[in-house]
Amino acid sequence: MKAVVIENDGAVVYKDIPQPDVRPGTVRIKVAVCGICGSDVPRVFDHTAHSYPIVLGHEFAGVIETVGEGVQGLTVGEHVTAAPLVPCHACAQCRRGNYSLCEGYSFIGSREQGAMAEYVTVPAGNVVKIGESIPFEQAATIEPATVALHGLRLARFGAGRSAAVLGCGIIGLYAVQWAKLLGASVVAAIGRGESGLAAARAAGADAAISTIGCPEGELPAGLDKAGYDYVLECSGAGQTMALALQAVAKKGTVCYVGTPKRPMTFPVRLWENINRKECWVTGAWMSYSAPFPGEEWTMAAEHMATGGLKLVPGMVHKTYPMAEAARAFEDIRNGASGRCLLKNEEI
Repeated sequence: MKAVVIENDGAVVYKDIPQPDVRPGTVRIKVAVCGICGSDVPRVFDHTAHSYPIVLGHEFAGVIETVGEGVQGLTVGEHVTAAPLVPCHACAQCRRGNYSLCEGYSFIGSREQGAMAEYVTVPAGNVVKIGESIPFEQAATIEPATVALHGLRLARFGAGRSAAVLGCGIIGLYAVQWAKLLGASVVAAIGRGESGLAAARAAGADAAISTIGCPEGELPAGLDKAGYDYVLECSGAGQTMALALQAVAKKGTVCYVGTPKRPMTFPVRLWENINRKECWVTGAWMSYSAPFPGEEWTMAAEHMATGGLKLVPGMVHKTYPMAEAARAFEDIRNGASGRCLLKNEEI
């Protein structure tokens, strides 16, 4: 089969490799579309892959091609996606249902062969049916949609209260949609680029506010100075990581979904907000709950099928043929806004 193989730092090669085996308890999926996650980019350019050669790709959708021995409830030809985490199901965290915190996990697309290929094999328990009404391009974004919902769940989100989403990438844009779906009284989106803010408006944000030109330590114009009951930080940028503690209301909750890329220092007056506001601060890691892979995945598939979750303009930069993966990675490195998707042309 053809696959996108990372042979070494910066070496993205589209080549023939053996098809993955179908073992008992697994299914082989013919990949239709695979997204390039922000976490894939340093694996290509910054020598952070776990091993070489490696096939990346953990945001994908396709059609079941082969069902392994002992698998029940899944049929050849069904449209599916799959949760990429492969937890051990035996450690203390897994027994508590905290699969994201598994002490001995594997991961499709980083620790084992991923979906930037014609085929990928996954455990049957990871497969999520999506139905044929969801376009494959949208179904390939279910994973970031689940990350956004997981953050809201960890924030103990409740209807009828206000929310602010910091960062207008694909996770932030899905967080805006989830907050509206789950009954937020008002949702403000905060970002930098106009394309992301426009996408936030299309996603249903009541306000889309730019941080450009905002002095450090001040709230951008347009933000409610009383703060927001729930603040989801979805970019990992230093400015918005700090802004989250300014934007949260008294007795509110901050959930850090974004992952910072460099060390940060918060001044005492900012960190003191946690004390003075008596706010809750939590982090979110991946998107799983019990029973595995969790309600995040079933809800995302259901709401995409019914149109509650939309792939609005600006969420996807471009769809490339799988053979042009190297160009897609270069475009991302050069600042492409929105998810870049890779498509197998024959499906």
